[in-house]
Amino acid sequence: MKVIIGKDYAEISKLAAEKMIGEWDSYNILGFATGSTPEGLYQELIQANKDGKISFKDKTTVNLDEYIGLPENHKESYRFFMNTKLFDHVDVDKKNTNVPHAKDEFDVAACKNYDELVNKLGGADIQILGIGENGHIAFNEPNEELSANTNIVKLTDSTIKANSRFFNNEDEVPRYAITMGMGTILKAKEIILLASGVKKADAIKKLVEDDKVTTKNPSTFLKLHPNVTIYITQDIADAINL
Repeated sequence: MKVIIGKDYAEISKLAAEKMIGEWDSYNILGFATGSTPEGLYQELIQANKDGKISFKDKTTVNLDEYIGLPENHKESYRFFMNTKLFDHVDVDKKNTNVPHAKDEFDVAACKNYDELVNKLGGADIQILGIGENGHIAFNEPNEELSANTNIVKLTDSTIKANSRFFNNEDEVPRYAITMGMGTILKAKEIILLASGVKKADAIKKLVEDDKVTTKNPSTFLKLHPNVTIYITQDIADAINL
């Protein structure tokens, strides 16, 4: 596990993008995340595509998760996010972009089908991740047990509250989501995790400072992966004395 410190959000986004751009030809399957954390990275990739440094034409993408109950064109769906923040601005064939989708919280077949897709692709060549303040990865929240494979989760009250800033109120936030499990995520050949802001310091500290793996901090499962690079801002590094 390698930790790289940038002075601020813009710098870690640029550093992560430079790494990806430099190794672009070795990536056929791109694993993407949603949320504010990877937006800066996506902007860098869009610019590199416009500048002719990289192309998405022959790439296939897989995303981590999606709300259940929102249509794909809903402005808060993760498919809509990926289209507007990345796919609409690069030369990707959208038929080769994959975001999990479940029709309701009982759609177990959707989970199985998505895992089969990821397995058929051989896992992502590179997977982008963010991290929650409590160490959650995708919608894998701290719990007594975690599902290894793609599964349907009931969102915690804290996640609903955190995500309500994107909706008019908490009542509009979906209560369920479909998400890759940590086992599916760890099938990626390489992982990049970005973290910005001192609120993420405690989760990062538990991830990088000891060898414990715990479902109470799902990010710690990344310790089991042989090729993880973590990009953190200077305020996080200062908070945990890195």
